[in-house]
Amino acid sequence: MIMKNYGFIRTAAAVPAVRIADTEYNAAEICRLAGEAFDKEVSLVVFPELSLTGYSCGDLFAMNPLVKGAEDGIKKILEFSRGKAMTIVVGAPVPYRSRLYDCAVVIRNGNVKGIVPKTYIPSSDSRWFASGSDFLSPDVRNDSVLLSNGKDHVREGYCGEIRYASQRCNISPNILFGLGGYTFAVELGNDLWAPVPPSSLHALQGAQIIVNLSADNEILMRDRYRNGLLGQHSAKTICGYIYASAGYGESSQDLVYAGAASIWENGEQLAENDRFQIESSLTVADIDAEKLEGLRRRSCTFRNLSPDGTDASSYYRLYNRVSLGDPCETDFEKMLCRYVEPHPFVPEEDLDYRCREILSMQVIALVRRLSHINCRTAVLGISGGLDSTLALLVTAMAFDKLGWSHDRIVAVTMPGFGTTSRTKNNAWDLMEALGVTCREISIVPACEQHFKDIGHDPAKHDATYENSQARERTQILMDIANQTGGLVVGTGDLSEMALGWATYNGDHMSMYAVNAGIPKTLVRSLVKWAAENRFDSDDAASSGRGVKEILLDIVDTPISPELLPANDKGEIQQVTEDLVGPYELHDFFIYNFMRNGYSPDKIYFLACKAFCHPEERSDVRISIYDDEAIMKWLKTFVRRFFSQQFKRSCMPDGPKVGSVGLSPRGDWDMPSDGWSTLFQDCL
Repeated sequence: MIMKNYGFIRTAAAVPAVRIADTEYNAAEICRLAGEAFDKEVSLVVFPELSLTGYSCGDLFAMNPLVKGAEDGIKKILEFSRGKAMTIVVGAPVPYRSRLYDCAVVIRNGNVKGIVPKTYIPSSDSRWFASGSDFLSPDVRNDSVLLSNGKDHVREGYCGEIRYASQRCNISPNILFGLGGYTFAVELGNDLWAPVPPSSLHALQGAQIIVNLSADNEILMRDRYRNGLLGQHSAKTICGYIYASAGYGESSQDLVYAGAASIWENGEQLAENDRFQIESSLTVADIDAEKLEGLRRRSCTFRNLSPDGTDASSYYRLYNRVSLGDPCETDFEKMLCRYVEPHPFVPEEDLDYRCREILSMQVIALVRRLSHINCRTAVLGISGGLDSTLALLVTAMAFDKLGWSHDRIVAVTMPGFGTTSRTKNNAWDLMEALGVTCREISIVPACEQHFKDIGHDPAKHDATYENSQARERTQILMDIANQTGGLVVGTGDLSEMALGWATYNGDHMSMYAVNAGIPKTLVRSLVKWAAENRFDSDDAASSGRGVKEILLDIVDTPISPELLPANDKGEIQQVTEDLVGPYELHDFFIYNFMRNGYSPDKIYFLACKAFCHPEERSDVRISIYDDEAIMKWLKTFVRRFFSQQFKRSCMPDGPKVGSVGLSPRGDWDMPSDGWSTLFQDCL
């Protein structure tokens, strides 16, 4: 059976418990951990700096037995690696032309594929080690062309050739290692802390993954600073970053080594070990190299120029490229070693901060628009549903910031054929409690007259029946805005626009779409957060209900446009998610399609991991869907996303609050007549 990798590569950061200067013991422990990684179908495993000898050997590095012992240890690892489709990166002292270098030795299937020396040597280590900059030309632009036999020859890379562990290979800081369709590069320890780390250049030359062999000693708060640096650097370079640092067994004579190991991806930590262990550890995570490559293609920072201003195409010649073969055959279907966030727009982490920030962005955007056009009022349609509630809350907060009275907010509830008492009461109570100007205008008489005018049977509950109601409501709001010198604040959200679940020139249109960047799952979270943190005052409606109580009831109300008559019990008959699909799933699809650029088959794979395995989940927020339901609604999403672009092409202004936006003026430039066939065929 052919295993599909979905763009993932399984990686590991290994921290062996070492014995100082006992290279035989350390080589055996490295092989044991590498074997454990191989059993887990890891393709790339990284060990700490100088892990074969121990980092804290001091003047022993000047002794030939230690250096020779490290080379013998490499030979044992080479023998262990034979027949295994796994790449092992090990730290060792490597002699070259009467100098000693702190190096990463890259091993694959019994071969040394390359040796990468450390570039930035701490002053304490310069006593023993030379810098890898020895292998780089002082002026790459002047020395890149050499004359040989009267002909011009361009040298590929600046490197030395070395015989080590009975094998010949290149030694250079600038080596890119190809692993199937992926590329990784190496830096060591202090290289990361440099103003321009070598990994920045490696990333510009195509390395999606950076590995760092380190021996970072611990001091108070060092771990927080280090994690911040790793997160920011992996985000800045849009790369996967594997960090393995020396741990237990290193000398505690003057310093403490905690054995930190972590794996990062574009600013997000995928996995981390527990520091201060007395036993060896293996930290495993699946890096999405395909996602990283897609993000880079869309990023202006990976185009045209290298950091020193040279043309990227010429800088390319400074690198040696080594092919390692294909990655390990990893069964990602059986097990995926990374967390798949089911709610990418509303992750549980920092939810309070996110909600506060998003509301602040919505508010300041609306303040700017209101003040710019010198509005006397803001006009909103209030249904008692989530979207209009959020828009009203944002408008009230904007008026507070401007110092305007809430009675300048004209809130209009427009009951129709399907309006239920629950939503109508919530709409009225919320308007009263917030102290806005309340109006009620039934759309039933106007719609009935309209049906007569166009010759439509009102018993026929089709698209005409439904959409005429939405357009009538929009007309009312626009005309009231004209009457009052106001601005119609739109209520539609990002999820509805992605699916086209809006009536063209009906609720699709407004003068400022304050919810345009907010997907439905986030709308619900924002309203709930506001209920619990912002609008919990003693203000109450005539019913006696306070703002908090009203908002929480709105959160619990089924999502519905209420365009069809209620059932015999007066309950909502038209539940949106029964028709178009669960917004929980659609928001997952939207994020991974637009933000990560995933193909539909990969989205399906990840959705199954996120929603189909309750035994693997402790989060009670997550609903469970079977694979058939996910496939059904994913097909619906792809079809509707392509067919409804014409609505998005003329959507009104509105603030972008996250990494995903649908504005045709900036975030999503898509032809309205594009075909979905290619994407549907992925399923």
